Amino acid sequence: MKLNTIIILLVLFTIGCNQSEKKSNQIIPQEEFVPHWAKTVVWYQIFPERYKDGDISNNPTIADIKGADPQTPPKSWQIHPWESDWYELQDYEKINGEQEMWKHILRRRYGGDIQGIIDKLDYLHDLGITAIYLNPVFQSPSLHKYDGESYHHIDPNFGPDPEGDKKLIATENPLDKSTWVWTTADELALTLISEVHKRGMKIIFDGVFNHLGYNSFAFQDVLKNQQNSPYKDWFIIKSWDDPKTGSTFEYDGWFGVKSLPEFKEDSNGIVEGPKQYIFNATERWMNPKGKGIEYGIDGWRLDVAFCIGHPFWKQWRKHVRSINPEAYMTAEIVDTPDKVKPYMQGDEFDGEMNYNFAFASAEFFFNPDSMSISVSKYDNKLKELRELYPQGVAYVSQNLFGSHDSNRIGSHIVNSGIENFRNWGAYFNISVALNNSKYSTRKPQAEDVKLQKLFAIMQMTYVGAPMIYYGDEVGMWGGNDPGCRKPMVWDDINFESEIFNADGSTHEPDKVEINQSLFDHYKKLIHIRNENPALQLGTYKALLTDDEKGILIFERAYKNQKLIVVINNSDNEQTIEISELKDKCFIDLLNSNVFEVNDKQVVSKKSGLILKACL
Repeated sequence: MKLNTIIILLVLFTIGCNQSEKKSNQIIPQEEFVPHWAKTVVWYQIFPERYKDGDISNNPTIADIKGADPQTPPKSWQIHPWESDWYELQDYEKINGEQEMWKHILRRRYGGDIQGIIDKLDYLHDLGITAIYLNPVFQSPSLHKYDGESYHHIDPNFGPDPEGDKKLIATENPLDKSTWVWTTADELALTLISEVHKRGMKIIFDGVFNHLGYNSFAFQDVLKNQQNSPYKDWFIIKSWDDPKTGSTFEYDGWFGVKSLPEFKEDSNGIVEGPKQYIFNATERWMNPKGKGIEYGIDGWRLDVAFCIGHPFWKQWRKHVRSINPEAYMTAEIVDTPDKVKPYMQGDEFDGEMNYNFAFASAEFFFNPDSMSISVSKYDNKLKELRELYPQGVAYVSQNLFGSHDSNRIGSHIVNSGIENFRNWGAYFNISVALNNSKYSTRKPQAEDVKLQKLFAIMQMTYVGAPMIYYGDEVGMWGGNDPGCRKPMVWDDINFESEIFNADGSTHEPDKVEINQSLFDHYKKLIHIRNENPALQLGTYKALLTDDEKGILIFERAYKNQKLIVVINNSDNEQTIEISELKDKCFIDLLNSNVFEVNDKQVVSKKSGLILKACL
């Protein structure tokens, strides 16, 4: 299957899941149902295989990637150099002789692991991060781990003893949780959780409960034993192997992708067998070994949540909250707000990966004039999102821009105007450099970075929990999957300059290095947010929406604290005058400038101010 076909299948999911049988009985509670802590955090999303190789002894072998796409075994394979030019084929890849670049990139493994994340917790703590969302860490042959072999074991190659872990796992009866072992990778994940909590941070795992992988214990047993398998009712089986009738085994994969066999559902959601397994795995990671919730993860991000019936999520939420009443549940539902609303009524999820915030922000900050929206329209769109859901939901939703499923913010800015981000399916495909020769893979320049800094001011001061995709804080760039999944840039690695385009042609060298100015900007903003409760918990009030000047001014207020945020999205320096600033002294928390009483408040083009009353 070609990459663009796979991408269309995997991403146009917002229109594909049959919701006619997945209706929700909307219940709007009078009191908040979200965990308070989720309002106060700044999230950081980590794609584990690409974050940091903390233990080279556990790196995958060619045997470990068997079953992952592409299915054709390579003639030659090795761990890919972390520092290499992203689109340059290495010698071992050239031996394979394949013309399709996507096959080479999907086979690559860089060696990121759990130890690498532990090693960089102090980096995250210093940056000001207070919550971590991990893309899937469970056992899987792929680089992304969305094709899980199980939910109760961390991938052995993420831990210190891959071969020993596999032998331990082989002793289990997966249907009997009393036989489940704790592998060295599992134990290291518990160490990660402990180290995160020691730093006053939270951590959530990615729950991919719509499907398992082709290599999973359950599906492999079905393949082997057919109707005699104890897992025969777990999946959507269309026909069985029968030499007498000539019938062959056929089943449903998620959006037709055969490496992702889907769980069967009935009127109660996911059927009893896989449901009970999911519930057991959920408890395993939230209260490991029964030692207490302080040793477990603090919640879950739920993959393609809209593809699973509402009844399952209602039951699962009760189960999660019975384990930890303060657990946070956030959903991936890339759809219009009215389609998201039924999931946010207090009986399923607390918040979402807030792509609608990203869509509106792209239209305001990054789209060219012919596709952009005005200040007042942007403010109205944000108001609609705040007021659509029950109280508290807007404050705990993850306000993101980039992710593992979209081009990085820097490259989005470079390629502004190729399509409207809100048109998710079309934008997803056109922003994949391997599919679109016109998509620019160049490094963002100073003016591009300036726009990213402006967005970051909005992201860190607005209602909702900001979420940074790993590497955006240091200026990483890249198109949509796979380009958004490059290995993290660290200052102790000497990276090759990027000179290769996606089609194999070359361009002027782009130096790959940490953008210190951008990092310092993010760090400053994050600490401002962490130190001012009004930005985490406060009310939002628009003070000025000036379409002509491109100025948005709003107030965040909580108890006795008030902050005023000024966003100048115009190409000109602007002088601002509003009544709330008259006869008062303010300090700009971004650069420590003091505005004395009745001073003119001047804000540079494509810039902002965070104003707090002088003491």
